[in-house]
Amino acid sequence: MSATSDALFQPYALGDLELPNRIVMPPMTRSRASQPGDVPNELMAEYYAQRASAGLIVSEGTWISPLGKGYAWTPGIHSPAQVAGWRKITQAVHAAGGRIFAQLWHVGRLSHTSLLDGHAPVSSSAIQAEGVNVFIAESNGTPGFVQASKPRALKVEEIHAIVDDYRQAARNAMAAGFDGVELHAANGYLVNQFIDSNANDRTDAYGGSLENRLRFLAEVTQALVEGTGDRRRVGVRLAPLTTLNGCSDADPETTYLAAAKLLGTIGVAYIHIAEADWDDAPHMPVAFKQKLRAAFPGTLIYAGKYTAERARAALGEGWADLIAFGRPFVANPDLPARLRAGAPLNTHDRATLFGGGAHGLTDYPALAAA
Repeated sequence: MSATSDALFQPYALGDLELPNRIVMPPMTRSRASQPGDVPNELMAEYYAQRASAGLIVSEGTWISPLGKGYAWTPGIHSPAQVAGWRKITQAVHAAGGRIFAQLWHVGRLSHTSLLDGHAPVSSSAIQAEGVNVFIAESNGTPGFVQASKPRALKVEEIHAIVDDYRQAARNAMAAGFDGVELHAANGYLVNQFIDSNANDRTDAYGGSLENRLRFLAEVTQALVEGTGDRRRVGVRLAPLTTLNGCSDADPETTYLAAAKLLGTIGVAYIHIAEADWDDAPHMPVAFKQKLRAAFPGTLIYAGKYTAERARAALGEGWADLIAFGRPFVANPDLPARLRAGAPLNTHDRATLFGGGAHGLTDYPALAAA
């Protein structure tokens, strides 16, 4: 297939950003932030710069406030040191010719008191994510997995304060040199805990009806538009059918089509759909994807075990504009070149996904070296 006819390598205009291809590196937690302070560092800058040939990089989830943290060694974008650390990363990516958005993250109930200075996690409701583990730092420097602590329900004034935290995090991201921000509203984290009916038993303006359950999503997204100063610099990640981390909805098609319409009204640049990608996961029908296309006028990104062949088919059928490749980017820093050439892919080492140093992060060989 020639470069001119390969759908994956057609340029794409995302707002005022010109992407050289349709390949996205999605958020992937790697837990390499420097301690103390969960500060992004030079090793992370090397990792992201190695992958700058992606059309767009979305950073690993970066927590917006101390109560938003849910896993050991994950970076924040809350303190001046964290903002300065991220600035090194954006500069490295831009110097390598790339584009990068910051994924803004509040885990809500998916945390543990040991990560929160003894405080309980917060959520839409005081409902524990049963059987869901988070990782904390063991004394020997390895991650130890523990049951997420039971959360407490947020008061309305606390919800408003978290919206303000998101606004400030967007400002911090722009100050750090990011090209935009992505709201993590998927995979069972805080925004998802308001959206999905089984995780939200509130009876006030943030619970009950679908309109109320989408209120927090709307307020946070608008705060990100204000924080970046440009709705074209804001994307939102949703996971309509996943039951990851204990979240699910009684009527996901109705809920997420309404969410897509809402985000279209706000005018965000894109929606990033995380499809369930584990064994025996719920299948997302093409008919649903076509309805999302009709509901949302902006860019649609899909992620979830896509091969180059499946990605080209999705682009050709028109319900996707960009395709995100998660795990392949872990072990293949030059993934676009490999996809273009139809070359074999390196396999990632699961033992090095979370925590550690350069091994399993920046030492995977590029195609020429391999």
